Amino acid sequence: MLSGVQVLYHSSIKIKKDLTIYVDPYKIEEEYADADIIFITHTHFDHFSIPDIKKITKEDTVIVTVPDTEEELKNIGFNPEEIVVVKPNSKYKVKNIEFKTVPAYNVKKEFHPKSKLWVGYNIKINEKWYYILGDTDNIKEVAAVKADVMFVPVGGTYTMDYKEAAKLVNEVKPVVAIPTHYGSVVGNKSDAFEFTRLLNKQIDYEIYF
Repeated sequence: MLSGVQVLYHSSIKIKKDLTIYVDPYKIEEEYADADIIFITHTHFDHFSIPDIKKITKEDTVIVTVPDTEEELKNIGFNPEEIVVVKPNSKYKVKNIEFKTVPAYNVKKEFHPKSKLWVGYNIKINEKWYYILGDTDNIKEVAAVKADVMFVPVGGTYTMDYKEAAKLVNEVKPVVAIPTHYGSVVGNKSDAFEFTRLLNKQIDYEIYF
């Protein structure tokens, strides 16, 4: 299930199976030009990075994104037909990849307002569901998701901290949980280790960086 899966840095995720998928590419090291689909959860610089998007884009790349990125993507050369603008609580299919959008927002903080309509993505690949939460708190929409693999922000301040993240994952009960969103803008590697320590024993985990 984790074959071809990487957390490259922070919340930058690559899933290479039949297609090559990136989510929130950030601090990409080389000009890979290999993305079949790019998913963007929201507009903050560590999730929507034009220089990094350019490094992985090829001729037929499709970018799945939130509304407030659309004009900037057109300005850097994306054909409107290659831009899929999404809204929360919806289902889509791109290049035969099914996915659902899940709201991602803060409850008592103002960094990620619900009104922005930012999202996480639950992506179906080879009959397994890979859920990338985006920057969110533990909210009812997230707790209701069914997924095999969860990529969960644990760094606190702008998202859940590791305790809140572990509580959520123990409720959802995925097969595997992967901590993200630490070690760069906020949080450190100890947050990832403490997160895994609090998981129920039947939930597997992987730490990538």
